[in-house]
Amino acid sequence: MSSDRGAAPVLIWDALADTSASGCLRTWEDGRFVVTPWRDVLSRAQGAAARLRRLGVVPGTRVACVLTNSVDVVCGLLGVWLAGGVIASLPLPGKGADPREYLRQLRSVVDLLQSPLVLIEGRLASLVPDTLVDRVRFWGSLDSGRRIGVEPPGADDVAFIQFSSGSTDLPKGCMLTSKAISRQLGVIHGMFDPDSGPRRMGSWLPLSHDMGMFGCLLYPLVRDYDLVLSSPERFAMAPRTWFDDLVAFGSTITVGTSTGLHLATRAHQRSPLAGRLALDAIVVGAERVDLNVLRRTQATFAPNGLGMTAFMPAYGMAEATLAVTAVPWSRPPTAVALDSVALAEGAVVDTAADDPHATTVVSVGPSLAGITVATAHSGRLSEIRVSSPCLASGYFADPVRTRERFVGSGFRSGDLGFVRDGELYVVGRVDDLLSVAGRKVYARELEATVDLIEPARHGRSVVIDLPAAASGELVLLVELKHELDDYPAFAVQAANAIMAKAGVGLSRCLFLRRDTLPRTPSGKVQRFRSRILLLRDELALTAAVDL
Repeated sequence: MSSDRGAAPVLIWDALADTSASGCLRTWEDGRFVVTPWRDVLSRAQGAAARLRRLGVVPGTRVACVLTNSVDVVCGLLGVWLAGGVIASLPLPGKGADPREYLRQLRSVVDLLQSPLVLIEGRLASLVPDTLVDRVRFWGSLDSGRRIGVEPPGADDVAFIQFSSGSTDLPKGCMLTSKAISRQLGVIHGMFDPDSGPRRMGSWLPLSHDMGMFGCLLYPLVRDYDLVLSSPERFAMAPRTWFDDLVAFGSTITVGTSTGLHLATRAHQRSPLAGRLALDAIVVGAERVDLNVLRRTQATFAPNGLGMTAFMPAYGMAEATLAVTAVPWSRPPTAVALDSVALAEGAVVDTAADDPHATTVVSVGPSLAGITVATAHSGRLSEIRVSSPCLASGYFADPVRTRERFVGSGFRSGDLGFVRDGELYVVGRVDDLLSVAGRKVYARELEATVDLIEPARHGRSVVIDLPAAASGELVLLVELKHELDDYPAFAVQAANAIMAKAGVGLSRCLFLRRDTLPRTPSGKVQRFRSRILLLRDELALTAAVDL
Protein backbone atom coordinates (compact mmCIF):
# COMPACT_ATOMS: atom_id res chain seq x y z
CA MET A 1 0.00 0.00 0.00
CA SER A 2 1.62 3.23 -1.09
CA SER A 3 0.81 6.80 -1.98
CA ASP A 4 2.41 8.82 -4.76
CA ARG A 5 0.72 12.07 -3.88
CA GLY A 6 3.35 14.75 -3.68
CA ALA A 7 3.77 16.89 -0.58
CA ALA A 8 6.41 19.59 -0.73
CA PRO A 9 8.47 19.64 2.46
CA VAL A 10 7.99 22.59 4.74
CA LEU A 11 11.40 24.17 5.31
CA ILE A 12 11.43 24.40 9.06
CA TRP A 13 14.48 26.67 9.34
CA ASP A 14 12.95 29.14 6.87
CA ALA A 15 9.89 29.29 9.11
CA LEU A 16 12.04 30.04 12.15
CA ALA A 17 13.64 32.95 10.29
CA ASP A 18 10.26 34.44 9.25
CA THR A 19 9.51 37.61 11.22
CA SER A 20 6.19 38.28 9.47
CA ALA A 21 4.19 35.65 11.38
CA SER A 22 0.72 36.82 12.37
CA GLY A 23 -0.52 33.84 14.38
CA CYS A 24 -0.15 33.28 18.09
CA LEU A 25 0.56 30.67 20.72
CA ARG A 26 -1.62 30.33 23.81
CA THR A 27 -0.11 28.33 26.67
CA TRP A 28 -1.66 27.35 29.99
CA GLU A 29 0.41 29.09 32.65
CA ASP A 30 -0.54 29.33 36.35
CA GLY A 31 -4.24 28.73 35.82
CA ARG A 32 -4.81 30.86 32.72
CA PHE A 33 -3.91 31.08 29.04
CA VAL A 34 -1.04 33.40 28.16
CA VAL A 35 -0.94 34.74 24.59
CA THR A 36 2.41 35.02 22.81
CA PRO A 37 2.51 35.98 19.11
CA TRP A 38 4.64 33.60 17.04
CA ARG A 39 6.91 36.49 16.08
CA ASP A 40 7.63 37.05 19.81
CA VAL A 41 8.22 33.32 20.28
CA LEU A 42 10.78 33.43 17.48
CA SER A 43 12.40 36.56 18.91
CA ARG A 44 12.72 34.91 22.32
CA ALA A 45 14.15 31.82 20.62
CA GLN A 46 16.88 34.02 19.16
CA GLY A 47 17.70 35.24 22.67
CA ALA A 48 17.73 31.69 23.99
CA ALA A 49 20.13 30.67 21.22
CA ALA A 50 22.55 33.39 22.28
CA ARG A 51 22.38 32.27 25.90
CA LEU A 52 22.84 28.62 24.93
CA ARG A 53 25.87 29.50 22.83
CA ARG A 54 27.49 31.04 25.93
CA LEU A 55 26.66 27.81 27.78
CA GLY A 56 28.66 25.85 25.24
CA VAL A 57 26.04 24.80 22.70
CA VAL A 58 27.60 24.75 19.24
CA PRO A 59 26.52 22.92 16.07
CA GLY A 60 26.19 19.23 16.90
CA THR A 61 25.93 19.62 20.69
CA ARG A 62 23.37 17.22 22.12
CA VAL A 63 21.17 19.00 24.67
CA ALA A 64 19.14 16.86 27.07
CA CYS A 65 15.64 18.36 27.25
CA VAL A 66 12.67 17.58 29.47
CA LEU A 67 9.91 19.03 27.31
CA THR A 68 6.79 20.31 29.02
CA ASN A 69 4.12 22.59 27.56
CA SER A 70 5.10 26.10 28.68
CA VAL A 71 6.00 29.05 26.47
CA ASP A 72 9.50 29.06 28.01
CA VAL A 73 10.00 25.50 26.77
CA VAL A 74 8.74 26.34 23.27
CA CYS A 75 11.10 29.33 22.97
CA GLY A 76 13.99 27.39 24.46
CA LEU A 77 13.72 24.32 22.27
CA LEU A 78 13.65 26.51 19.16
CA GLY A 79 16.69 28.28 20.57
CA VAL A 80 18.57 24.98 20.81
CA TRP A 81 18.08 24.51 17.07
CA LEU A 82 19.04 28.09 16.20
CA ALA A 83 22.27 27.59 18.14
CA GLY A 84 22.93 24.45 16.07
CA GLY A 85 22.23 22.02 18.88
CA VAL A 86 20.47 18.67 18.77
CA ILE A 87 17.35 18.36 20.93
CA ALA A 88 17.39 15.09 22.87
CA SER A 89 13.87 14.77 24.24
CA LEU A 90 13.97 12.78 27.46
CA PRO A 91 10.91 10.76 28.48
CA LEU A 92 8.75 12.15 31.24
CA PRO A 93 7.88 9.75 34.07
CA GLY A 94 4.71 7.83 33.25
CA LYS A 95 1.90 7.06 35.65
CA GLY A 96 2.90 4.37 38.11
CA ALA A 97 6.60 4.85 37.42
CA ASP A 98 9.08 4.18 40.21
CA PRO A 99 10.88 7.52 40.86
CA ARG A 100 14.12 5.68 41.56
CA GLU A 101 13.88 3.83 38.26
CA TYR A 102 13.16 7.09 36.43
CA LEU A 103 16.19 8.79 37.98
CA ARG A 104 18.36 5.84 36.96
CA GLN A 105 17.07 6.02 33.39
CA LEU A 106 17.55 9.78 33.20
CA ARG A 107 21.12 9.55 34.44
CA SER A 108 21.90 6.73 31.99
CA VAL A 109 20.46 8.58 29.00
CA VAL A 110 22.24 11.88 29.79
CA ASP A 111 25.54 10.04 30.25
CA LEU A 112 24.99 8.19 26.97
CA LEU A 113 24.32 11.48 25.19
CA GLN A 114 27.41 13.09 26.74
CA SER A 115 25.25 16.16 27.05
CA PRO A 116 26.72 19.21 28.79
CA LEU A 117 23.24 20.55 29.60
CA VAL A 118 19.95 19.30 31.02
CA LEU A 119 17.13 21.76 30.35
CA ILE A 120 14.08 21.43 32.59
CA GLU A 121 11.39 23.53 34.26
CA GLY A 122 12.24 24.69 37.76
CA ARG A 123 9.19 22.97 39.24
CA LEU A 124 10.54 19.62 38.01
CA ALA A 125 14.09 20.02 39.29
CA SER A 126 13.56 17.15 41.75
CA LEU A 127 13.43 14.77 38.78
CA VAL A 128 17.14 15.32 38.13
CA PRO A 129 19.64 13.04 39.93
CA ASP A 130 22.16 14.74 42.20
CA THR A 131 24.98 13.67 39.87
CA LEU A 132 23.54 15.88 37.10
CA VAL A 133 22.74 19.02 39.10
CA ASP A 134 25.77 20.90 37.77
CA ARG A 135 24.47 20.51 34.22
CA VAL A 136 20.92 21.70 34.92
CA ARG A 137 19.57 24.94 33.53
CA PHE A 138 15.96 26.10 33.64
CA TRP A 139 14.04 26.94 30.50
CA GLY A 140 12.89 30.26 31.94
CA SER A 141 16.47 31.46 32.34
CA LEU A 142 17.44 31.22 28.66
CA ASP A 143 16.06 34.43 27.12
CA SER A 144 19.06 36.77 27.00
CA GLY A 145 17.73 39.46 24.66
CA ARG A 146 20.93 39.06 22.61
CA ARG A 147 21.43 37.78 19.06
CA ILE A 148 23.90 35.48 17.36
CA GLY A 149 24.46 34.29 13.82
CA VAL A 150 22.22 31.23 13.83
CA GLU A 151 23.54 27.89 12.58
CA PRO A 152 20.65 25.39 12.60
CA PRO A 153 21.37 21.72 11.81
CA GLY A 154 21.92 20.90 8.13
CA ALA A 155 19.40 18.93 6.08
CA ASP A 156 21.12 15.59 6.75
CA ASP A 157 22.21 16.39 10.30
CA VAL A 158 20.41 14.87 13.25
CA ALA A 159 18.25 17.60 14.77
CA PHE A 160 16.05 15.67 17.19
CA ILE A 161 16.47 12.51 19.24
CA GLN A 162 13.24 11.27 20.74
CA PHE A 163 13.66 8.85 23.61
CA SER A 164 10.74 6.56 24.19
CA SER A 165 8.81 6.26 27.42
CA GLY A 166 10.53 3.23 28.75
CA SER A 167 10.27 -0.10 30.36
CA THR A 168 13.12 -1.13 32.63
CA ASP A 169 15.37 -1.12 29.56
CA LEU A 170 17.27 1.94 28.46
CA PRO A 171 14.79 3.93 26.33
CA LYS A 172 15.48 3.89 22.61
CA GLY A 173 16.25 7.23 20.97
CA CYS A 174 14.98 7.82 17.42
CA MET A 175 17.38 10.08 15.49
CA LEU A 176 15.57 12.48 13.15
CA THR A 177 17.30 14.68 10.59
CA SER A 178 16.18 18.18 9.61
CA LYS A 179 15.14 16.76 6.24
CA ALA A 180 12.96 14.04 7.82
CA ILE A 181 11.23 16.58 10.06
CA SER A 182 10.66 19.04 7.20
CA ARG A 183 9.23 16.32 4.97
CA GLN A 184 6.94 15.14 7.74
CA LEU A 185 5.51 18.63 8.15
CA GLY A 186 4.67 18.52 4.44
CA VAL A 187 3.05 15.09 4.90
CA ILE A 188 0.90 16.42 7.75
CA HIS A 189 -0.19 19.37 5.64
CA GLY A 190 -1.34 16.96 2.94
CA MET A 191 -3.73 15.28 5.42
CA PHE A 192 -6.01 18.31 5.47
CA ASP A 193 -8.24 19.94 2.85
CA PRO A 194 -6.45 23.00 1.45
CA ASP A 195 -9.82 24.71 0.86
CA SER A 196 -11.18 24.23 4.36
CA GLY A 197 -10.52 27.83 5.38
CA PRO A 198 -8.54 29.30 8.30
CA ARG A 199 -7.01 26.76 10.66
CA ARG A 200 -6.69 27.02 14.40
CA MET A 201 -5.25 24.11 16.37
CA GLY A 202 -6.00 22.97 19.90
CA SER A 203 -3.96 20.45 21.87
CA TRP A 204 -3.17 19.19 25.36
CA LEU A 205 -0.68 16.50 24.26
CA PRO A 206 2.82 16.66 25.80
CA LEU A 207 5.59 18.11 23.66
CA SER A 208 7.72 15.17 24.80
CA HIS A 209 5.55 12.96 22.53
CA ASP A 210 5.88 12.92 18.73
CA MET A 211 2.18 13.78 18.24
CA GLY A 212 2.50 16.78 20.52
CA MET A 213 5.85 17.96 19.19
CA PHE A 214 5.53 17.62 15.42
CA GLY A 215 1.78 17.48 14.88
CA CYS A 216 0.64 20.03 17.44
CA LEU A 217 3.55 22.47 17.83
CA LEU A 218 5.81 22.54 14.78
CA TYR A 219 3.05 22.12 12.19
CA PRO A 220 1.02 25.19 13.27
CA LEU A 221 4.25 27.11 13.85
CA VAL A 222 5.56 26.65 10.32
CA ARG A 223 2.09 27.26 8.84
CA ASP A 224 1.48 30.31 11.03
CA TYR A 225 -1.76 28.96 12.52
CA ASP A 226 -3.02 29.91 15.95
CA LEU A 227 -2.28 27.20 18.54
CA VAL A 228 -4.00 26.71 21.89
CA LEU A 229 -1.63 24.54 23.91
CA SER A 230 -3.01 23.21 27.18
CA SER A 231 -1.12 20.67 29.28
CA PRO A 232 -1.45 16.94 29.98
CA GLU A 233 -1.64 17.72 33.70
CA ARG A 234 -4.63 20.02 33.22
CA PHE A 235 -6.31 17.46 30.97
CA ALA A 236 -5.76 14.71 33.55
CA MET A 237 -7.35 16.84 36.28
CA ALA A 238 -10.31 17.94 34.11
CA PRO A 239 -10.57 16.07 30.77
CA ARG A 240 -13.50 18.13 29.53
CA THR A 241 -11.25 21.21 29.38
CA TRP A 242 -10.08 19.80 26.02
CA PHE A 243 -13.48 20.48 24.48
CA ASP A 244 -14.05 23.63 26.51
CA ASP A 245 -10.92 25.11 24.91
CA LEU A 246 -11.95 23.95 21.43
CA VAL A 247 -15.21 25.89 21.78
CA ALA A 248 -13.71 28.94 23.48
CA PHE A 249 -11.05 29.49 20.81
CA GLY A 250 -12.86 28.13 17.75
CA SER A 251 -10.24 25.47 17.03
CA THR A 252 -10.73 23.73 13.69
CA ILE A 253 -8.19 20.90 14.17
CA THR A 254 -7.26 18.92 17.24
CA VAL A 255 -5.33 15.74 17.97
CA GLY A 256 -5.85 13.13 20.64
CA THR A 257 -6.29 9.50 21.61
CA SER A 258 -9.24 7.14 22.01
CA THR A 259 -8.66 7.14 25.76
CA GLY A 260 -8.62 10.94 25.81
CA LEU A 261 -11.95 11.07 23.95
CA HIS A 262 -13.44 8.56 26.38
CA LEU A 263 -12.36 10.64 29.39
CA ALA A 264 -13.61 13.91 27.89
CA THR A 265 -16.94 12.33 26.98
CA ARG A 266 -17.42 10.84 30.43
CA ALA A 267 -16.57 14.17 32.08
CA HIS A 268 -19.07 15.95 29.83
CA GLN A 269 -21.94 14.08 31.45
CA ARG A 270 -21.50 16.17 34.58
CA SER A 271 -22.15 19.51 32.85
CA PRO A 272 -23.16 20.62 29.35
CA LEU A 273 -20.69 22.11 26.90
CA ALA A 274 -21.66 25.71 26.17
CA GLY A 275 -21.20 26.76 22.57
CA ARG A 276 -20.60 25.33 19.12
CA LEU A 277 -17.57 23.36 17.99
CA ALA A 278 -15.86 24.62 14.83
CA LEU A 279 -13.95 21.35 14.36
CA ASP A 280 -13.13 20.11 10.89
CA ALA A 281 -10.86 17.30 12.07
CA ILE A 282 -10.01 15.33 15.20
CA VAL A 283 -6.93 13.25 14.41
CA VAL A 284 -7.11 10.13 16.59
CA GLY A 285 -3.94 8.08 17.09
CA ALA A 286 -1.17 6.91 19.47
CA GLU A 287 -3.15 3.80 20.36
CA ARG A 288 -5.69 1.50 18.74
CA VAL A 289 -8.80 3.46 17.74
CA ASP A 290 -12.01 2.31 19.44
CA LEU A 291 -15.10 2.69 17.22
CA ASN A 292 -17.47 2.68 20.19
CA VAL A 293 -15.55 5.57 21.74
CA LEU A 294 -15.84 7.56 18.50
CA ARG A 295 -19.57 6.92 18.35
CA ARG A 296 -20.14 7.89 22.00
CA THR A 297 -18.06 11.04 21.59
CA GLN A 298 -20.00 12.07 18.49
CA ALA A 299 -23.36 11.38 20.13
CA THR A 300 -22.35 13.31 23.24
CA PHE A 301 -21.16 16.40 21.37
CA ALA A 302 -23.64 16.25 18.48
CA PRO A 303 -25.69 19.10 20.04
CA ASN A 304 -22.50 21.17 19.81
CA GLY A 305 -22.09 20.44 16.10
CA LEU A 306 -19.75 17.42 16.11
CA GLY A 307 -20.26 14.96 13.24
CA MET A 308 -18.65 11.59 12.51
CA THR A 309 -16.83 13.01 9.48
CA ALA A 310 -14.65 15.05 11.85
CA PHE A 311 -12.88 11.94 13.15
CA MET A 312 -9.64 11.12 11.33
CA PRO A 313 -8.16 7.84 12.63
CA ALA A 314 -4.44 7.77 11.88
CA TYR A 315 -1.38 5.60 12.38
CA GLY A 316 2.15 6.74 13.06
CA MET A 317 5.28 6.25 15.09
CA ALA A 318 8.31 8.14 16.35
CA GLU A 319 10.53 6.17 13.95
CA ALA A 320 8.66 7.78 11.03
CA THR A 321 8.80 11.20 12.73
CA LEU A 322 5.03 10.92 13.14
CA ALA A 323 2.27 10.21 10.61
CA VAL A 324 2.17 7.19 8.27
CA THR A 325 -1.52 6.74 7.33
CA ALA A 326 -4.76 8.63 7.91
CA VAL A 327 -8.40 8.42 6.92
CA PRO A 328 -9.10 10.91 4.11
CA TRP A 329 -10.43 14.34 4.97
CA SER A 330 -14.16 14.56 5.76
CA ARG A 331 -14.80 10.82 5.41
CA PRO A 332 -16.43 9.04 8.35
CA PRO A 333 -14.43 6.23 9.99
CA THR A 334 -14.98 2.68 8.74
CA ALA A 335 -14.45 -0.62 10.53
CA VAL A 336 -14.65 -4.38 10.05
CA ALA A 337 -15.92 -7.08 12.43
CA LEU A 338 -13.52 -10.03 12.67
CA ASP A 339 -13.50 -13.37 14.46
CA SER A 340 -11.18 -12.74 17.43
CA VAL A 341 -10.27 -16.41 17.89
CA ALA A 342 -9.20 -16.71 14.26
CA LEU A 343 -7.42 -13.34 14.51
CA ALA A 344 -5.25 -14.65 17.34
CA GLU A 345 -4.05 -17.33 14.92
CA GLY A 346 -3.31 -14.70 12.28
CA ALA A 347 -6.39 -15.30 10.12
CA VAL A 348 -8.50 -12.31 9.08
CA VAL A 349 -12.02 -13.78 9.07
CA ASP A 350 -15.08 -11.54 8.77
CA THR A 351 -18.01 -12.18 11.07
CA ALA A 352 -21.23 -10.53 12.20
CA ALA A 353 -20.83 -7.46 14.39
CA ASP A 354 -23.00 -9.07 17.10
CA ASP A 355 -21.00 -12.33 17.16
CA PRO A 356 -19.78 -12.90 20.77
CA HIS A 357 -16.32 -13.61 19.37
CA ALA A 358 -16.30 -10.52 17.15
CA THR A 359 -13.69 -7.83 17.45
CA THR A 360 -14.05 -4.50 15.68
CA VAL A 361 -11.01 -3.03 13.96
CA VAL A 362 -11.09 0.54 12.67
CA SER A 363 -9.37 1.54 9.43
CA VAL A 364 -6.57 4.06 9.88
CA GLY A 365 -6.72 4.91 6.20
CA PRO A 366 -4.36 4.74 3.24
CA SER A 367 -0.70 5.73 3.22
CA LEU A 368 0.12 9.41 3.28
CA ALA A 369 2.19 11.23 0.66
CA GLY A 370 5.33 9.37 -0.42
CA ILE A 371 4.92 6.66 2.22
CA THR A 372 4.55 2.92 1.63
CA VAL A 373 2.97 0.49 4.10
CA ALA A 374 3.02 -3.28 3.67
CA THR A 375 2.46 -6.45 5.68
CA ALA A 376 4.42 -9.64 5.26
CA HIS A 377 1.37 -11.76 4.37
CA SER A 378 -1.50 -10.50 2.24
CA GLY A 379 -4.86 -11.14 3.85
CA ARG A 380 -3.36 -12.30 7.14
CA LEU A 381 -2.35 -10.59 10.35
CA SER A 382 1.36 -9.84 10.20
CA GLU A 383 3.97 -7.24 11.08
CA ILE A 384 3.56 -3.82 9.49
CA ARG A 385 6.54 -2.47 7.57
CA VAL A 386 6.93 1.18 6.63
CA SER A 387 9.01 2.99 4.02
CA SER A 388 8.95 6.75 4.35
CA PRO A 389 11.07 9.81 3.49
CA CYS A 390 10.50 10.78 7.13
CA LEU A 391 12.12 7.71 8.68
CA ALA A 392 14.59 8.10 11.52
CA SER A 393 18.22 7.36 10.71
CA GLY A 394 18.32 4.75 13.47
CA TYR A 395 18.47 4.53 17.25
CA PHE A 396 21.08 6.61 19.05
CA ALA A 397 24.10 4.56 20.18
CA ASP A 398 22.21 1.32 19.55
CA PRO A 399 23.50 -0.34 16.36
CA VAL A 400 22.06 -3.76 17.25
CA ARG A 401 18.48 -2.57 17.61
CA THR A 402 18.93 -0.31 14.58
CA ARG A 403 19.93 -3.29 12.42
CA GLU A 404 17.01 -5.33 13.72
CA ARG A 405 14.33 -2.72 13.02
CA PHE A 406 15.64 -0.58 10.14
CA VAL A 407 15.86 -3.11 7.33
CA GLY A 408 16.84 -2.00 3.83
CA SER A 409 14.94 1.20 3.06
CA GLY A 410 12.12 0.38 5.47
CA PHE A 411 11.25 -0.10 9.10
CA ARG A 412 9.84 -3.10 10.95
CA SER A 413 7.23 -1.50 13.19
CA GLY A 414 6.57 -4.28 15.69
CA ASP A 415 2.86 -3.62 15.11
CA LEU A 416 0.45 -6.23 13.78
CA GLY A 417 -2.14 -5.44 11.13
CA PHE A 418 -3.45 -6.11 7.65
CA VAL A 419 -4.20 -4.16 4.49
CA ARG A 420 -7.61 -4.30 2.83
CA ASP A 421 -8.78 -2.25 -0.15
CA GLY A 422 -5.69 -0.07 0.14
CA GLU A 423 -6.28 0.84 3.79
CA LEU A 424 -4.41 -0.23 6.90
CA TYR A 425 -6.05 -1.92 9.89
CA VAL A 426 -3.87 -2.01 13.01
CA VAL A 427 -4.65 -4.71 15.57
CA GLY A 428 -1.84 -4.15 18.07
CA ARG A 429 1.73 -4.92 19.01
CA VAL A 430 3.62 -8.13 18.35
CA ASP A 431 4.17 -8.48 22.10
CA ASP A 432 0.40 -8.20 22.70
CA LEU A 433 0.02 -11.72 21.28
CA LEU A 434 0.13 -14.10 24.24
CA SER A 435 0.36 -17.89 24.41
CA VAL A 436 -1.78 -19.60 27.05
CA ALA A 437 -2.45 -23.33 27.37
CA GLY A 438 -1.30 -23.94 23.81
CA ARG A 439 -3.56 -21.21 22.40
CA LYS A 440 -2.72 -17.77 21.16
CA VAL A 441 -4.77 -14.88 22.49
CA TYR A 442 -4.66 -11.22 21.61
CA ALA A 443 -4.29 -9.34 24.89
CA ARG A 444 -5.83 -6.06 23.75
CA GLU A 445 -9.06 -7.83 22.85
CA LEU A 446 -9.30 -9.26 26.36
CA GLU A 447 -8.55 -5.86 27.90
CA ALA A 448 -11.23 -4.20 25.76
CA THR A 449 -13.69 -6.81 27.07
CA VAL A 450 -12.76 -6.00 30.67
CA ASP A 451 -13.24 -2.28 29.94
CA LEU A 452 -16.97 -2.96 29.46
CA ILE A 453 -17.41 -4.34 32.98
CA GLU A 454 -18.45 -1.86 35.64
CA PRO A 455 -16.69 -0.36 37.53
CA ALA A 456 -13.48 -1.00 35.54
CA ARG A 457 -11.67 2.17 34.45
CA HIS A 458 -11.46 2.49 30.68
CA GLY A 459 -7.98 1.74 29.37
CA ARG A 460 -6.68 0.82 32.84
CA SER A 461 -6.38 -2.95 32.56
CA VAL A 462 -3.61 -5.17 31.28
CA VAL A 463 -3.54 -8.91 30.67
CA ILE A 464 -0.20 -10.63 31.21
CA ASP A 465 0.93 -14.19 30.56
CA LEU A 466 3.35 -15.73 33.04
CA PRO A 467 5.20 -19.04 32.58
CA ALA A 468 4.21 -20.13 36.09
CA ALA A 469 3.24 -23.60 34.94
CA ALA A 470 3.65 -25.78 31.88
CA SER A 471 0.39 -24.41 30.47
CA GLY A 472 1.13 -20.81 31.34
CA GLU A 473 -0.81 -18.46 33.59
CA LEU A 474 -3.01 -15.53 32.57
CA VAL A 475 -3.19 -12.64 35.02
CA LEU A 476 -5.41 -9.55 34.84
CA LEU A 477 -4.26 -6.27 36.40
CA VAL A 478 -7.08 -3.75 36.65
CA GLU A 479 -7.89 -0.39 38.20
CA LEU A 480 -11.46 0.33 39.32
CA LYS A 481 -13.43 3.55 39.63
CA HIS A 482 -14.14 2.80 43.30
CA GLU A 483 -13.63 0.14 45.95
CA LEU A 484 -15.85 -2.95 45.96
CA ASP A 485 -17.56 -4.95 48.65
CA ASP A 486 -17.19 -8.09 46.55
CA TYR A 487 -13.95 -8.28 44.56
CA PRO A 488 -14.33 -12.00 43.77
CA ALA A 489 -17.63 -11.28 41.97
CA PHE A 490 -15.88 -8.84 39.61
CA ALA A 491 -13.03 -11.30 39.08
CA VAL A 492 -15.46 -14.08 38.14
CA GLN A 493 -17.32 -11.75 35.78
CA ALA A 494 -14.03 -10.77 34.10
CA ALA A 495 -12.95 -14.42 33.85
CA ASN A 496 -16.28 -15.40 32.27
CA ALA A 497 -16.04 -12.54 29.77
CA ILE A 498 -12.48 -13.52 28.81
CA MET A 499 -13.48 -17.17 28.44
CA ALA A 500 -16.41 -16.20 26.22
CA LYS A 501 -14.23 -13.93 24.09
CA ALA A 502 -11.16 -16.13 23.58
CA GLY A 503 -11.74 -19.51 25.21
CA VAL A 504 -8.93 -19.17 27.76
CA GLY A 505 -9.05 -19.18 31.53
CA LEU A 506 -7.97 -16.37 33.81
CA SER A 507 -5.77 -17.52 36.70
CA ARG A 508 -5.66 -14.40 38.86
CA CYS A 509 -7.22 -10.97 39.04
CA LEU A 510 -5.17 -8.28 40.77
CA PHE A 511 -6.83 -4.99 41.68
CA LEU A 512 -4.50 -1.99 41.66
CA ARG A 513 -4.74 1.37 43.37
CA ARG A 514 -5.87 4.18 41.07
CA ASP A 515 -3.22 5.61 38.76
CA THR A 516 -0.55 3.02 39.63
CA LEU A 517 -0.74 0.89 36.49
CA PRO A 518 2.41 1.80 34.51
CA ARG A 519 1.56 4.03 31.55
CA THR A 520 3.41 6.30 29.17
CA PRO A 521 2.83 10.09 29.40
CA SER A 522 0.43 9.75 26.45
CA GLY A 523 -1.63 7.20 28.40
CA LYS A 524 -0.68 3.84 26.88
CA VAL A 525 -0.34 0.94 29.30
CA GLN A 526 3.19 -0.45 29.53
CA ARG A 527 2.71 -4.22 29.34
CA PHE A 528 6.40 -5.09 29.65
CA ARG A 529 6.91 -2.92 32.70
CA SER A 530 3.69 -4.21 34.28
CA ARG A 531 5.02 -7.76 33.91
CA ILE A 532 8.34 -6.80 35.51
CA LEU A 533 6.61 -5.11 38.48
CA LEU A 534 4.36 -8.14 38.93
CA LEU A 535 7.32 -10.51 38.99
CA ARG A 536 9.09 -8.23 41.47
CA ASP A 537 5.98 -8.07 43.65
CA GLU A 538 6.10 -4.26 43.43
CA LEU A 539 2.49 -3.52 42.42
CA ALA A 540 0.26 -1.41 44.67
CA LEU A 541 -2.66 -3.78 45.23
CA THR A 542 -6.01 -3.23 46.90
CA ALA A 543 -7.14 -6.84 46.47
CA ALA A 544 -6.14 -10.11 44.79
CA VAL A 545 -8.39 -12.96 43.71
CA ASP A 546 -7.20 -16.42 42.65
CA LEU A 547 -9.46 -18.18 40.16
